[in-house]
Amino acid sequence: MRLSLSAIVLGLSGLAYASTNASTTLTSSLSTSSGVLEIPQGSTCACAKLSQAMPQSFILPGSQNYTTETVDSYWDIRADLSPACVIVPSTAGEVSEAVRIISTCQAKFAVRGGGHMNYPGANNIDAGVLIGLSNLDAIEVKNGSVDVGPGNNWYDVYSALEPYGRVCIGGRMKTIGVPGLSLIGGFHYFNNKYGYAMDNVISYDIVLGNGTLITVTRSAHSDLFWALKGGANNYGIVTRFELRTFDVPKISTTIQVFNETHIPDFLSAICEAAKLDDEDPIAAGMIATITYNATTKIPQGSVLGVQAGVSMPPSQFANFTKIPATERINNITTMKPWADTLDSPKQTMRYFSVQFSHKTMKPDAKVLYSIYSAWKDAVDVIADVQGLYPTFVTNVISPTSIRVAKTNGVGNVWGLEEEPLIIWQFSTGWDLAQDDIRMEAWSRQLAEHLHGLNNKLGLASEFVYMGDAGEWQDPFAGFPGKNVDRMREIRSAYDPAGVFSILSYGGFKLGL
Repeated sequence: MRLSLSAIVLGLSGLAYASTNASTTLTSSLSTSSGVLEIPQGSTCACAKLSQAMPQSFILPGSQNYTTETVDSYWDIRADLSPACVIVPSTAGEVSEAVRIISTCQAKFAVRGGGHMNYPGANNIDAGVLIGLSNLDAIEVKNGSVDVGPGNNWYDVYSALEPYGRVCIGGRMKTIGVPGLSLIGGFHYFNNKYGYAMDNVISYDIVLGNGTLITVTRSAHSDLFWALKGGANNYGIVTRFELRTFDVPKISTTIQVFNETHIPDFLSAICEAAKLDDEDPIAAGMIATITYNATTKIPQGSVLGVQAGVSMPPSQFANFTKIPATERINNITTMKPWADTLDSPKQTMRYFSVQFSHKTMKPDAKVLYSIYSAWKDAVDVIADVQGLYPTFVTNVISPTSIRVAKTNGVGNVWGLEEEPLIIWQFSTGWDLAQDDIRMEAWSRQLAEHLHGLNNKLGLASEFVYMGDAGEWQDPFAGFPGKNVDRMREIRSAYDPAGVFSILSYGGFKLGL
């Protein structure tokens, strides 16, 4: 039976105030309609101390705010977990205090920014402490940059920049959170010219495992500055990002839809986009997907393209425009209204489970089509799964997007060479918990099989992007070994007690 926390009956005897004063008494278990969670001693200790230190920011099960923080802030139902308590700091100082208390109590904890990563346990936790960053939502536009709190999503940031005619390199869907995307890499429409979101962070304020708050730049803690560019949640909690902004007062957009007959041409155009290697490229990029209805057997390809400046139709999508389309809409607009039209899974798939699996390859149109065809045939095999929602997703990595990190004097942890790559991903939604194991196995086995074929053809890359990966995948295995060794050394230097490895264990971790 599929359960949502909004439907959970929480026993107040499991976690309750003992009196009207500031002291808190916590019992050893938390009752939910899916079972009883045993509350570890560390969680009991931390929740009690947090309730005294920050009572206005402290939330217990059973309250409306608890549901908001543990259910409504997520989009994959598998992320709906039951923390023993929630702390929602309002300042970086409160984050520092919370981390000190949690680490002193040796409590397990999770941290949630936007809640977009659907790796179960990456940003929520059962029977531990959840730190929600919702209240750290300040935005300050400066000359050439913008300071952003981790409680914001990218639509918030684009809205703040709109009056100034500027954009930053952030998420393509409006409710993707700022911290997760900025720390794992960050695909945007303008990667081909400006690099990835991680390449455009000028400074970080970060709380370390001992509760210390430091500012990290290319000249202050430069080793950690590098490690945060793709190193995910292995080092601390970022309480402020300073992001580089660019003068883009207008954008040209295109929405194009293709029927099954033209999907080979559609995939070929994607491969050509990955190969573009202009010395001074026009900033342009896309979301390119194929949906497939396993009942009607009808696939549909679509490209959502954005180009900086005014061009009607957008010149950088000529390879798509020459393909006969069932629908084609071109427009001149700005980033805020464009982003506002795009729903992320948080709106469209709120009560689904969703499994990601992806691999990476050198662009080859015929082979990419064969992967798509194999995926479509495999979807037919699982057509009996209730609420099946399969999507074939591609993301391009152009040589110019990698060159930014190669030439900026900092680099990033990816360590990719300047060559074209295509990420191909299976994004699969379904209704029922009883299908969870089946769907993960289906997605993983299919991706591994097709990747093996690409290896034999000499087309496979071992790069795995955290934002498109399944929880079964290891992104660090695709990084250069020397980069991973350096990341581990930096982690040991800044978090010698392993607070963000042992106590905060969710998400893509470097390992112990």
